[in-house]
Amino acid sequence: MANEKILVLDFGGQYNQLIARRVRDLSVYAEIKAYNTPLSEISSQGYKGIIFTGGPNSVYDESSPHYTSEILSLGIPILGICYGSQLISYMLDGEVSACEKSEYGKINIRLVKESKLFKDIPDQSVVWMSHTDYISKVPNGFSVTAVSDDCPCAAMENEQKKIYAVQFHPEVTHSEYGKNILKNFLYNVCGCSGDWVMDDFIDRTVSQLKEKIGGQKVVLGLSGGVDSSVAAALLSRAVGKQLTCVFVDQGLMRKDEGDFVEKTFTSLFDMRFVRVNCADEFIEKLKGVTDPEQKRTIIGTEFYNVFWNKIREEADGGFFAQGTIYPDRIESGKGDAATIKTHHNQVKMPDDIKFEGIIEPLGDLFKDEVRKVGEKLGIPHELVWRQPFPGPGLGVRILGEITKEKIKILQEADAVFRDEMKNSGEEEHLSQFFAVLPDVRTVGVMGDHRTYDHLIAIRAVTTDDFMTADWARIPYDVLARVSNRLTNEVEHVNRVVYDITSKPPGTVEWE
Repeated sequence: MANEKILVLDFGGQYNQLIARRVRDLSVYAEIKAYNTPLSEISSQGYKGIIFTGGPNSVYDESSPHYTSEILSLGIPILGICYGSQLISYMLDGEVSACEKSEYGKINIRLVKESKLFKDIPDQSVVWMSHTDYISKVPNGFSVTAVSDDCPCAAMENEQKKIYAVQFHPEVTHSEYGKNILKNFLYNVCGCSGDWVMDDFIDRTVSQLKEKIGGQKVVLGLSGGVDSSVAAALLSRAVGKQLTCVFVDQGLMRKDEGDFVEKTFTSLFDMRFVRVNCADEFIEKLKGVTDPEQKRTIIGTEFYNVFWNKIREEADGGFFAQGTIYPDRIESGKGDAATIKTHHNQVKMPDDIKFEGIIEPLGDLFKDEVRKVGEKLGIPHELVWRQPFPGPGLGVRILGEITKEKIKILQEADAVFRDEMKNSGEEEHLSQFFAVLPDVRTVGVMGDHRTYDHLIAIRAVTTDDFMTADWARIPYDVLARVSNRLTNEVEHVNRVVYDITSKPPGTVEWE
């Protein structure tokens, strides 16, 4: 672990993980903690700096997240972002007021004072604003460093106390010099040297795993996704055949994916691989079910039961390993963080199963960092760069009742779509793409015969963070080839449509 750490103190902002990710991009380790983390814990951790995140609330709302003003007297440099900047003003008896005109989106700001935070940044630049309140009077000892046409305090600072605040979001790509501003805070204000590097992560982690596990066994639930696969590879390097990977194939994976996962891990890594084939059981449980939430619940519950029943056969003390990554820990409310959602990598273990402890070898990494580790470990490119895939698998891409026939149609259609994206070179421009079977039948003509068969919808999006996403502008000639291949190569498909809905108002997945 890096010696230098930055704390991202979360006040409910949607960009909390993005802030931490941007800090790590600048070679400084960052971790996220909730706003109710005790001051004693924060002061004892040796943080080089603290960043207050944004948030959706008003600082004058009693139900809004607040913090003791004592944090501003720790002597640790602080940067407040959006709500975080207003909170600093509020805690120091400045004034925050409702905007006559809210600012949202790209806004021009002007620098009005020299500042370490804005070193080597032009006097005018574009930033991303999103606020309905603003700092109408800065606290004593602070000076305004940037303004916009509608915001008299786009940035303020108390250089002596090393407290800085910006009303905009430097962490988003729409702020053209946002990365520079964060770098200035880390290096010019906090005095960081930048010792967060991935190069020695594998050796350090393998060494720690060997020491912790010793001669005991480890059981890992392997989904075939990026996170659990990289965790399995790390553990394999550390303890070899002491590791047992349990892989549940519920029949809702993409075409040939189960065989690919098994071949990869039995041929490349020294481990014990256990595959549970249970497609028929899942289909039976889903018979007649059309409600999307009910389908999710059934798939999740059945997977849980099958997985832990197999673990009961394998468990004999030792350790249980999970492919948990850093965002999973934050979203699942580990420690003091507020629970956002229960993550598939962090589920409650049945009471009757006892392990000596839980191992999460990737618990400090973000997704792209996990991918880098996977490549260094020799995991195939197509697995390391596998697209996000929902926990219920194709179950949420088949609308209506799930049947064997529908799964076969969608697997074939999805394989054709992915193949064409790869062959056309479009794949590298897309964040996620897949086929959907909407359970809609339409009239068509095949040769001289009338057909009444399935419609396939295809979906492709581009995004930086999956919080928002835009539909991908795939060239018409490529879409034409996809349509031709789907209707010619996939049985029971006679029509293809392309989903051109952005997020919001839609979501990336259909169910």
